[in-house]
Amino acid sequence: MIRPIAISDISRAAEIHVFAWRSAYRGIISDEYLFKTRSVAGSLKRFEDTVRDGTPETYVYDDGIVKAFLTIGICRNEDKPNAFELGAIYVDPFMQGQGIGRQLAEFCEKQAVERGFNEICLWVLKENWQSRGFYEKMGYVADGSEEFLERLSAWQVRYTRACSH
Repeated sequence: MIRPIAISDISRAAEIHVFAWRSAYRGIISDEYLFKTRSVAGSLKRFEDTVRDGTPETYVYDDGIVKAFLTIGICRNEDKPNAFELGAIYVDPFMQGQGIGRQLAEFCEKQAVERGFNEICLWVLKENWQSRGFYEKMGYVADGSEEFLERLSAWQVRYTRACSH
């Protein structure tokens, strides 16, 4: 079941966030950042703020165990004022390969369509070939936009796809 994040989910979401980052980005982002800067305590604070403020709009995949989370909302890019954004999908590394990411991506599309959007965009680290392959299988296409993230010393690329109505 995909549902809005609750206070009771914060600890689990923070754990997923940190360990999914370490699993997905090791070799792309420095170990210094992944193991010293990125912490469960920092993610806990971020999720507490999210639950309190409602931003970013966050949902969890919960089938009795919270296995993943998703953030969505209106696209933050000035050149995409009429697009919806898939901000993040993080699945617990031990729970990957079960179709959870696909269900979350489809949930995002459903939300976009229900809210009247015709396009979804997302950003992914340029060297994250596993995630890029996942999004390409879901019908997303790199649109040529790239951005360097100073704090991570890594490039990201933007993907877009039209919503199915």
